[in-house]
Amino acid sequence: MNSTESAPARVAASLDGVTKVYEMGEARVHALAGVTIGFERGGFYAIMGPSGSGKSTMLNLLGCLDRPTSGRYVLEGQNVADLDDDALSAFRLNHLGFIFQSFNLVAQLTVRENIELPLYYLDMDSRDSIERAEELAERVGLSDRLDHRPAELSGGQQQRVAFARALANDPSILLADEPTGNLDSSTGAQIMDLLCELNEHGKTILMVTHEPDVARHARRRVHMLDGVVDRLEGDG
Repeated sequence: MNSTESAPARVAASLDGVTKVYEMGEARVHALAGVTIGFERGGFYAIMGPSGSGKSTMLNLLGCLDRPTSGRYVLEGQNVADLDDDALSAFRLNHLGFIFQSFNLVAQLTVRENIELPLYYLDMDSRDSIERAEELAERVGLSDRLDHRPAELSGGQQQRVAFARALANDPSILLADEPTGNLDSSTGAQIMDLLCELNEHGKTILMVTHEPDVARHARRRVHMLDGVVDRLEGDG
C-alpha cells in the first residue's frame, strides 16, 4: 500500500473548507469561515480561542450535533453530509463519546442508569449493559456510588460519571467541551489525568478549552480566530 492510500487510515476526522453561517433575523453570522484541518487517529487536540472564535461551533460540527453550511466533513471515512438525521444519529452513537462542562446527567437516574444510557439506545442486552456500566464505574472510581443520583455526588464525581457514560459505547473519538470548567483545580487535574490515560490507550481526544494549563495536556493545540484556524502548535 502506498502513502496516499494509507494516509486516510491515520485520520479520524477532517474538515475541508467548512463554513457555518447562522441566520439571525436579517443578519448573517459567519461562525466558521472556511476551516480545513485533519485530526489524526489517537491524537489529543486542544481547540482554543477567544469568545466568538468558532471553537464551540467547530466542536458541535465535529460531534455531528450540527451540520456545516458548506464544505466537507469526513468522520471515520464517512462523509457525514451524505447521512440523513436518523443515520447521522446512529453514526454518532457508534463512533463518538461526549463529555460536557455541565455534565448533562439525568437527575432522575442513578449512576448505573446514567452510564447505561448509550447502551439502551444501542439495544444492548440488559444483563450485558449492567455489567458494562459496573465495569466503567469501577474504572473511574465510582463502584461504591452506583445507586446514587447526581444530586448526591460532588462535581468531580458527576464528571467521572459523564466520563464513564461517554465510554459506554467504546467510541473511537471523545469530544470534551470545557471538561474542567465547573471543577476546582485539584479535581480538574484528576479529570485531565483520566483524559490523558484514555488517550494513551488509543482514544482520539478533541477538547475545547480556554485554559492554557489544561491545553498543555494535549499534544496539539488548535488556535481559532474569527472562524478560521489561526495556527497549530505541538506535534504528535
